[in-house]
Amino acid sequence: MKKILLLALAAVMLTFAACQQSDKKSTRKITIGYVNWAEGVAMTHLAKVLLEQQGYTVALKNADVAPIFAAVAGGDADVFMDTWMPVTHKTYMETFGDKVTVLNTNFDSARIGLVVPDYVSARTIEDLAKQKPAFGGKVVGIDAGAGIMTKAEDAIRAYDLDYELQSSSEAAMMATLKKSIDEKMPIVVTGWAPHHMFARFKLRFLEDPKMIFGDMEKIMTIANSEFTVKDTVAVNFFRKFKLNSEQLSSLMNVMADADGKEDAAVKQWISEHEALVKEWM
Repeated sequence: MKKILLLALAAVMLTFAACQQSDKKSTRKITIGYVNWAEGVAMTHLAKVLLEQQGYTVALKNADVAPIFAAVAGGDADVFMDTWMPVTHKTYMETFGDKVTVLNTNFDSARIGLVVPDYVSARTIEDLAKQKPAFGGKVVGIDAGAGIMTKAEDAIRAYDLDYELQSSSEAAMMATLKKSIDEKMPIVVTGWAPHHMFARFKLRFLEDPKMIFGDMEKIMTIANSEFTVKDTVAVNFFRKFKLNSEQLSSLMNVMADADGKEDAAVKQWISEHEALVKEWM
């Protein structure tokens, strides 16, 4: 009888332990912040799907870049996968750097600058000064808080350009760019690579002799510092997450054609890159 009771007690304890593990797994949550930039949207949705397959509940927090940095630093978001360094987001890292941790470089061949269609004659940023009427004296930008917008303002001053920097969303900038290209009109926009704009249109960066936009940039994943010690499983995943130019370009292309079905597009991409994903997991 005693043996039966002991066996029953052991079974109850095992069941209780299993429930605890199950509850622990089912309550694993992570919030990823992102800005509506093509590469960040693509990487964020890829991470979301992969983490959900590991039992996580993933929430996505979308905002402009300044609130996202503040959210990660304050713990309202755990991770941000689209930090550009050493130039674009330098100011934000100086402001919030003591409360965030850099987990890894997920892409190491990024670039920002002023971009034009290949049919315009301007080759350098300096050329814009002589061609103001053709461009309407405007540089079409993205959201006002973006680091590339700050650098564009610096470039306008450094090159003594009498141009207005127009802020808008990435989607609005892309729509204006497409319309101008369709009409073969000159246009200059704030651009960055990687971005699917370069796959869809024939574009080039204007040369930047004064190096206002810097050289190559790295895209980094940052996390709330407290989160990095709270969930080592997720942190190890983000530390391994890295894409090369071909991989990120293909991911952004399937996302650009997702038409509201991002998860399905990402799952298709995962099925075509199983070896890479296996390394991360």
